[in-house]
Amino acid sequence: MAAQIRTDRDKKELKEHGSYAFPVMVSEERLSVYGGSFLWHWHPEIELTIVLEGEILYQVNEETWHLKPGQGLFCNSNALHTGRMADAGDCRYISVTFDTKVLYGYSASLLYTKYIHPVIRDTALSAFSLEPDGGWQQRILDHLSGIWAASQEKSDTVELEIQLSLMQIWLDIYRHAGCGENAGELIPDRSQERIRTILRFIQEHYEEKITLDQIAGQVNICKSECCRFFKKYMQVTMFDYLLAYRIDQSLPLLAGSDWEITEVAGRCGFANPCYYTRVFKRSKGCTPMEFRRKSREKT
Repeated sequence: MAAQIRTDRDKKELKEHGSYAFPVMVSEERLSVYGGSFLWHWHPEIELTIVLEGEILYQVNEETWHLKPGQGLFCNSNALHTGRMADAGDCRYISVTFDTKVLYGYSASLLYTKYIHPVIRDTALSAFSLEPDGGWQQRILDHLSGIWAASQEKSDTVELEIQLSLMQIWLDIYRHAGCGENAGELIPDRSQERIRTILRFIQEHYEEKITLDQIAGQVNICKSECCRFFKKYMQVTMFDYLLAYRIDQSLPLLAGSDWEITEVAGRCGFANPCYYTRVFKRSKGCTPMEFRRKSREKT
């Protein structure tokens, strides 16, 4: 029986792309493994593809690209996509999927607000093809080939090599892909500072009980305006961001400690361990105990 991409009911892919420690997944894929096509799905990570053999009809939202050997595709964060054989033949391709955190470090950083946010929030930049034309798109394709080679060689510095290549790729995307033109209002300097202040407060106090009054007080605006402002620029509610941040902070505790789930939950701001487990499963597609077991199996 052919394998298939696993998704939740909203079509979000459940597979982990890389790990918390290094959120990058590099893999060689074949359409035949999926029975000739993979299901519609989306994920918050960026996906870069380069075709090695055969052809693929790669669709992102309403647009379809017919990719042949040497060509590739950029698929943006949260873009709904699918792929199928262009004819009866198989297609072999390299997929590089990564969380942009590997580029910017933390979400209050200048790297995020200036260079990452305009790209991943650009509503018109769901995807674009990469052509071996000798220009900036060729450079991206070359870097993808280098990432694949590095992942196979597994040198002592493989993570640094991959991160460096991804940074070079992002520089070309930011400079040449028309990023940010349709991202709505880009974050002005004053708003950037407000966002950083809110994020910094959350990151410093996520273990505690945080109220909306406290957060709004950090930037001297009312609660309703604070919620509206955060959602406008971060494209997620403040509550959902706080939950996601607390879950992310619990991952290294699950993987690297023997603490009970109740203690992990409490140390990350969840007073109720059952609620923590429910939010964790909705976010990661598995329970905290399952995540702990899989993390230890990899080491």
